[in-house]
Amino acid sequence: MNLPSPESSVETPTPSRARAALLKRLADVVCLPMSRVNAFERAMTADLLVDLLREAEPEERKKVGRRIAGLTEIPNCLVRLLLRDEVDIAEELLVNAAGLSDADLLDCARLMNLEHRRLIALRRSVSEVVCDALVEFGEVLVLECLLRNEDARFSNGGIEAVVAMTRGDPRLTTLLLRRSELRPAHAYVLFWWADAEARKIILQRFAVSREVLQEVTSDIFPMAAAEKWQDPLSRKALQFIERRQRNRAALERSPFENLEAAVAAAQDGLTREIAEEISYLAGLKPMTGAKIFTDPGGEPLAILCKATGLPKQAIRALWRGLKRAEIDAGGAPSTLLERAMIAYDTIAVDRAQTVLRYWNWSLTSALTPALLRAIRDGDEDTIDEYSTAQRAAMLAFSKDFGG
Repeated sequence: MNLPSPESSVETPTPSRARAALLKRLADVVCLPMSRVNAFERAMTADLLVDLLREAEPEERKKVGRRIAGLTEIPNCLVRLLLRDEVDIAEELLVNAAGLSDADLLDCARLMNLEHRRLIALRRSVSEVVCDALVEFGEVLVLECLLRNEDARFSNGGIEAVVAMTRGDPRLTTLLLRRSELRPAHAYVLFWWADAEARKIILQRFAVSREVLQEVTSDIFPMAAAEKWQDPLSRKALQFIERRQRNRAALERSPFENLEAAVAAAQDGLTREIAEEISYLAGLKPMTGAKIFTDPGGEPLAILCKATGLPKQAIRALWRGLKRAEIDAGGAPSTLLERAMIAYDTIAVDRAQTVLRYWNWSLTSALTPALLRAIRDGDEDTIDEYSTAQRAAMLAFSKDFGG
């Protein structure tokens, strides 16, 4: 049979049964097992199929996508064409095709739109590399799908990026707290801008005991002491592990008799000098103390008091020193102060020390640029809300960060 050349065709033919049958047969050949068709024959067929699909109707492209979605190995040229198509055509492959490589998904994520990325986030398995690429776009809808997807795997960097994004969108916080990849260092940074319920979850999940660490390192403390604590790395780790929270060396240099006396002095007004002394006596860096004192919620004060063995009324003394209301406009006890009191009652001393030391550690040495930026941005946004004493503490905090 002599076929007409393309040049001899005057009118564009309408979709025909012949084209539909041809597309189906070519797709069938691509789907044949290797025992029936070799790699070169499959590649040749795929090339011909791609050429036809470029000008085919959307419904025809969709049928081919549905036909090849079950393949374990899909020819690259077909994948590229269909994944870069309209979302209703790419959907079958994006959702159900197990044979897509990370390279295929990355190409689609970077070249197509939000809806394509949302479908990638819904896949049965999403690798760390693909997760990281999706996180980079910062699209809340996509992030919500990823965080809900139990088969998605976040890298440490990906989790840190999401932690930073929760500052601008608290909807992500609840989902993030359910992820197994979330580590204490991440959670205790997230704590600073989390709401009351999220803070409660963080304290319940990550405020763990250090008893095991204390047992296995008990003989190392006298070794380090004999060396006069000369090794900074071991000293830093042992400071995190040790049972004692208060700093005896700081007490020898302090103008106050003890931590209780410093807190009592703070009740009349928490100045920068008193805030720094309380921090030193509690075994904290001034920046950590400033972060605690400038936090608008009450939980950090409760953690500070419980970890250092201060009585419950110390919370109220610091509250007054910060010039915060103990009674709300309606005459009822302050909700924030009540939160602090509840936090004090529900956390054990050792676990409170773990939280406090994680804060001290993460705020001084464990922050990535993204997390540091998230903390600093939030502080700068709210500095005008603080009293004179709080702003003084904030200045100390900013100074220690080089601000």
